[in-house]
Amino acid sequence: MDVTGKIVVVTGAAGGIGFALARALKDQGARVAISDVNEASLTQAAQELSVLGVPCDVRDEGQIKALIDQTETALGTIDIFVSNAGIGFCDPSHAASASNQQWQDSFAIHVMSHVFAARRLLPGMIERGDGYLINTASAAGLLNQIGDAAYSTTKHAAVGLAESLAISHGDDGVKVSVVCPQYVATPMLGYDGVQGVPDHDGLLRPEQVADIIVQGIKNEQFLILPHPIVSDYVQAKASDYDRWIGGMRKLRRKSIAETGSTRADKMHLLV
Repeated sequence: MDVTGKIVVVTGAAGGIGFALARALKDQGARVAISDVNEASLTQAAQELSVLGVPCDVRDEGQIKALIDQTETALGTIDIFVSNAGIGFCDPSHAASASNQQWQDSFAIHVMSHVFAARRLLPGMIERGDGYLINTASAAGLLNQIGDAAYSTTKHAAVGLAESLAISHGDDGVKVSVVCPQYVATPMLGYDGVQGVPDHDGLLRPEQVADIIVQGIKNEQFLILPHPIVSDYVQAKASDYDRWIGGMRKLRRKSIAETGSTRADKMHLLV
């Protein structure tokens, strides 16, 4: 899809990948609206990009409906909706140790927010025979993130939902992409966009990821992998699941030895 002149919404766009993607899409000629739950950061981001900013807590279906309605009132019918907001907590101890609220928030943000957007937009897209839904998941949704079971589990669900949307509505003219980056220098990993990029093999800047996503949109590509090596990992996992689990355990042991922590925010592992 050529994004020139297209009306696009990007959630979770006050910083990180969302902000970089909103900038990249605008630079390509799209008419962009951004949203975020952090109103102060959203206001600053919207001013910097000179785009419409609409506060939205994506856990709330009513707020997603309002985001869509306000955008369409201001800009016109939405062509592309990028459901990008994300959150991470890390396991306090064992893999089931996160609180019920943390699990529920992970599911609400990583899965139900995509459902709410699709529920509101699909009827019109199906009627028009055109539209694009883009869901940001993670390499953790294809593989796993050591030390954050809620994140990994709900990102797996996000990938499954994107597959269902693509299978069910591709023949209706609705395009679907799921984005599965591995390791990106964003605030979620402690990168504030000001300090130097940490020295880590395979680390990408948000701007690099945004450019890859834009190209994926142009190619109407379902699975967008900013880190191509993830494809190799997925094939290795599928070819010998037990060996892959063993390898992940080994990686976890190594990381604990190096950092003295079992938490994903300390190990900085997204695999």
